[in-house]
Amino acid sequence: GTKKKAACPGLGLFYTILSAFLFSVASLFLKKIEDIHSVEVSAFRCVFQMAFVLPGLIYYKTGFLGPKGKRIFLFFRGFLGSTAMVLLYYAYQVMPLADATVITFTSPVFTSLLAWIFLKEKYSLWDLLFTLFAITGVILIARPPFLFGSRVTGIEGSYSDHLKGTIAAIASTLSAASTFVIIRKVGKSVHYFLSIWYYAVIGLIGCIIALFVLNEWRLPHCGRDRVFLILIGLLGLGGQIFLTKALQIEKAGPVSIMKTMDVVFAFILQVLFLNHLPTWWTVGGALCVVASSSGTAIRKWRHSVKKAKQREI
Repeated sequence: GTKKKAACPGLGLFYTILSAFLFSVASLFLKKIEDIHSVEVSAFRCVFQMAFVLPGLIYYKTGFLGPKGKRIFLFFRGFLGSTAMVLLYYAYQVMPLADATVITFTSPVFTSLLAWIFLKEKYSLWDLLFTLFAITGVILIARPPFLFGSRVTGIEGSYSDHLKGTIAAIASTLSAASTFVIIRKVGKSVHYFLSIWYYAVIGLIGCIIALFVLNEWRLPHCGRDRVFLILIGLLGLGGQIFLTKALQIEKAGPVSIMKTMDVVFAFILQVLFLNHLPTWWTVGGALCVVASSSGTAIRKWRHSVKKAKQREI
């Protein structure tokens, strides 16, 4: 027989860095778009995802509804996932790019907490410590006046918008963590393409309803914004593809740690293209959040390696 070609060492980590870069550039373009609501941007993103996933559903013959016993989980996965996307896009529009990106990195910490509550997974003192670190990082970024005084520096626009963006980013993180718990609950009984299909379809329906209620639907005024919308859809899709490929050929622990490059890219792009220098409070919050998410990823990775060795024995 033919010998199987060995995988390129570090290819999965390279895919992770590339995915982080694509997501960060998409976030930068979102900051550059003018007078388009985050819900409308999310609707365009869902259209691109549907166009990509539809051929995959036909090729793998998964159907469009999924197994009967899993449809309710798929619905909530789609609803919570699309809600997380809309809230995150809103946070990107009203607060500094690096601040919103850092808050999203508390997701692994909250995933562990929700998995302990709903899936009865182990939650140790280390997990509690990482959760407290993540909350400390968010507080340093939000900088509430009752702790930091009335003069809050390093924000975009008014403090009320900064606070709304922080709340939206936290809600987005909790929604994303809930989707991870649902995906973990469903396991491998549902194809990955079907999961994304529910995410895109439910997200698009929800965005259309929200746009009619808010009366925010409008076409971009200039060609530049239309190009940005297309690029956001393509870059977001490319980021998802490379992240999926990374998880297929590399362990989840190293991928989670390398994904912290999102924060690095966000800081660099914010300084170079948005002319917004991060404050030391933001840097301190970023260090707390990255430390907590990396610590959580390392613990989960070591635990999975230990269980794999026990199975081999």
